[in-house]
Amino acid sequence: MSALTRLILCLRSAAFLASLSVGGLSGLAQQVPVTEHILSNGMKLLLVERHDEPTISGGWVAHVGSANERPGITGIAHLFEHMMFKGTPTLGTKDYPKDLEIIAAQEKLRDEMRREDDKVRAAFRRGEVADPMKPESKTARYRELETQFKGLIEEQRKILVKNEFDRVYTSGGGSMMNAFTSVDMTGYFITVPANKLELWLWMESERLLRPVFREFYAERDVVYEERRMRTESSPLGKFAESFEALFWESHPYGWPTLGTPSDISSISKADADAFFATYYAPQNITVILVGDFSTPEAVAMSKRYFERIPRGVNEVPPFIPLVNPQPAEKRMIAEADANPQVDIYWHTVPFRHKDSYPLTVLGQLLSTRTGRLYKKLVLGSAVATETEGGQYSRRWGGVFNITGEAREGHTPREVEEGIYGVLEDLKKEEVPAAELQKVKNNFAAGEYRRLSSNFPILRQVIQVEGLGDWREINEAGARIQAVTAADVRRVAETYFKKETRAVGTYTRKEGPATGANDDLAGLAPDQRPVMMKIASQIQSETSVEKLKQTLQAVEQRMSEGDAKRKVFMGLYRKRLQNRIAELQK
Repeated sequence: MSALTRLILCLRSAAFLASLSVGGLSGLAQQVPVTEHILSNGMKLLLVERHDEPTISGGWVAHVGSANERPGITGIAHLFEHMMFKGTPTLGTKDYPKDLEIIAAQEKLRDEMRREDDKVRAAFRRGEVADPMKPESKTARYRELETQFKGLIEEQRKILVKNEFDRVYTSGGGSMMNAFTSVDMTGYFITVPANKLELWLWMESERLLRPVFREFYAERDVVYEERRMRTESSPLGKFAESFEALFWESHPYGWPTLGTPSDISSISKADADAFFATYYAPQNITVILVGDFSTPEAVAMSKRYFERIPRGVNEVPPFIPLVNPQPAEKRMIAEADANPQVDIYWHTVPFRHKDSYPLTVLGQLLSTRTGRLYKKLVLGSAVATETEGGQYSRRWGGVFNITGEAREGHTPREVEEGIYGVLEDLKKEEVPAAELQKVKNNFAAGEYRRLSSNFPILRQVIQVEGLGDWREINEAGARIQAVTAADVRRVAETYFKKETRAVGTYTRKEGPATGANDDLAGLAPDQRPVMMKIASQIQSETSVEKLKQTLQAVEQRMSEGDAKRKVFMGLYRKRLQNRIAELQK
């Protein structure tokens, strides 16, 4: 066990944390030893050399998210997260020349199909078509072209090597390969054995230098289905999307990262090529390596592979939109297949703003089972079953969010008023020193936990670099520790105002007398919100195999516990059986 590991274990002791002063914590703080290099093509390279484990966690962040899109191509940043795994001339196909021929033929057909789509949209505006997105609204010519296109897809499938990118990494000992898209960034990452650094450099530079966007339209359909499952088929997904649009108003943060349905289905490969050329150029990318390597050797190898990629011709457009001041409170009232709850947003500040740190501390004072919201609204007045709050600083703007779920017999309005009461207390009196110190100690413990292994360090560097500055990983801790009780009170008074907030209220949707939610009547009050969440997860699952595995596990535990638990498990089984039957129709 290393000295650092022993220190982490020691810090996890609550008694030890409670005994530390702010000065003591600052003295123990560890810096992440990041070194920065700029390659000749403008690409940034960040290296964190550490020899605690024989692995390297490698990743890169493209400084582009859904906020960089425009109406008409919303969702394209997330689509690229998928497309970047489709391979290169040497990965993903048995016959690259044939592959290119098929892609060109597909594009020719798609141009014609887009012209037919234009006709349907024109008919929709004239009132001749009820829904331009429905298959039955398509023209006869479109259906002919679609049949031809499907033929090309089948022809291409014969020469594709599915998931070869993943298999090459896995066979080399790679693990945890994944990617994500947010409003501000798109990140890619994996962990490989220390002796596979050159493999990683070749693989990642190849997919930036010579990407092949094969199966583009098939993958576009996958993204469309992902949106349907995550947004349209979840109890609160479509409402959350509307609430975001209401809150952010004219700012790009207001449109969904997954894109709107009409935009996703209209994105062309030409759109994708132009997007890639601008936002995936080397000067808009940061490469990050964390782990067991020699920095001079890693820099030399990185130059050899990544400097092959020419600097982009087009510079990234400047980000112009500002979050406009909100003149009045906004409200959304919705009925949903979910427990009654309230969701409140306040406009706050972006990443690295001086007030983001006291707001972050304030969020921690409110949250968790030892926070003020839980103590006042769950344990105290008992109007809520769950509460949570926190500051979320994005690159160009910030939001403070507090949510609360109403207990049976209480209303979202009662929870909302209780939240305001907690905030008023923070405005009236400064937080006691012991309470503030406890929160700071928790942040300090987190500072050490982030050093536990290569992978969590990589994820943190990706996140802060994607938001604008990797230095935040070393500077945030001291800024959190410097927050005073007066700072907390000041930001509470400054940002928690009626005119800067948006309030979403959700009440349970009334169903027919024999509706599915009537089953909940047989559950205890504390079991109902849990079952509602489980039911939502079951409905969003599309794998029959996974559902059957869960069903088997539930049935094995049916006899456990008291009568109350058996009723719960019986309903769990019923929901699983119904979903499996629905998918197997």
